[in-house]
Amino acid sequence: MPGTATLPSRCTDCSGRASAICAQLHPDALNDFAGLGRVRQLQPGATLSWEGERVTSVGTVRTGLLKLSASLADGRELILGVAGPGDIVGNPLGAPATHSVTALGEASLCLVPRDAFTAFMAREGKAAQALLERLFGELDNARRWLLLIGRKNAAERVASLLLDLADRAGVAEGTAIALPLSRQQMAGLLGLTIETVSRRLHRFADDGVIALPDLRHFVLHHRMALAALAGEPVD
Repeated sequence: MPGTATLPSRCTDCSGRASAICAQLHPDALNDFAGLGRVRQLQPGATLSWEGERVTSVGTVRTGLLKLSASLADGRELILGVAGPGDIVGNPLGAPATHSVTALGEASLCLVPRDAFTAFMAREGKAAQALLERLFGELDNARRWLLLIGRKNAAERVASLLLDLADRAGVAEGTAIALPLSRQQMAGLLGLTIETVSRRLHRFADDGVIALPDLRHFVLHHRMALAALAGEPVD
């Protein structure tokens, strides 16, 4: 794995580098890969790609969080998930997108043209293996979300989302963590009502597990307690 001294300049401030497929590349391959793409900055609410569109680039999230959503027949939005640093967005095979990708806050991605991306994967075995591992990881995450919606109760669903956001942030207990989803968006993602989401958040706060300094942040005081509320194993 490359050391900091050998990193391309655009990679030094990439929050997703440690978990992205780039982490498996040796310095020369990493420089080649970085040279294929460009960094794109997104403002809050900006859409990177639309549902049904044939995307021309494959992106690795560098910073921020992006919403993956689809439109229902009645016009409602269905939030399918959230992509964060290190995650891949865009289908390398060029099939029409099954969802739209929208920035929840300020975000940035490293975008590589799809043809260049697939050609690089074909000649760099480590990159192809890392991509496969990443895609299987995303499949596992999708299955966990299905379990969350199908089996977990309201408290466990809300706690699971907060735990996921905290793990993505990678900060210590007592630190404010961005809550990029509105209460309505959280409800849509978790299959709950807005009122239920709000009640559960305030219950967690009343119990001292989290604090809610404002609508867009929470402070995690007790990770083990939150994991227990989410129905996750606690060491």
